[in-house]
Amino acid sequence: MKKTFVIAFVAAFALSLAGAAQAGNPSRDKILSDLKAQAGGDFSAQRGQTLFQSKFTGGKEDTPSCTSCHGNSPQTIGQTRAGKSIDPMAVSRTADRYTDIEKVEKWFGRNCNSVLGRACTAQEKGDFITFMSQQ
Repeated sequence: MKKTFVIAFVAAFALSLAGAAQAGNPSRDKILSDLKAQAGGDFSAQRGQTLFQSKFTGGKEDTPSCTSCHGNSPQTIGQTRAGKSIDPMAVSRTADRYTDIEKVEKWFGRNCNSVLGRACTAQEKGDFITFMSQQ
């Protein structure tokens, strides 16, 4: 009886985890939904990739692109100018990326100003998160 209960419990738990994984991350989904409402359109992983890889002239000279600190691949560990490690940007490597609205706003605020010399738009944020969610 106990063994059957344990097996049933483990199976139910595993199914619930699988369902949660397929459903995406509710926090990230909410953030993207809110950004979509602000942007007024759909997001593009291709535009997000372009934003990640492009070089800009409006920001700081030592950070002309996201790749300046985050590396050429979202899968790899990045490094700040001060030498501190940055977890990979790819959701597949850092599962809790883009799930906390306060962190999302903090880091987009800091990094967009550093790279672009201005705040990112809701469209740019959504495109970027969409790209990173597919990595």
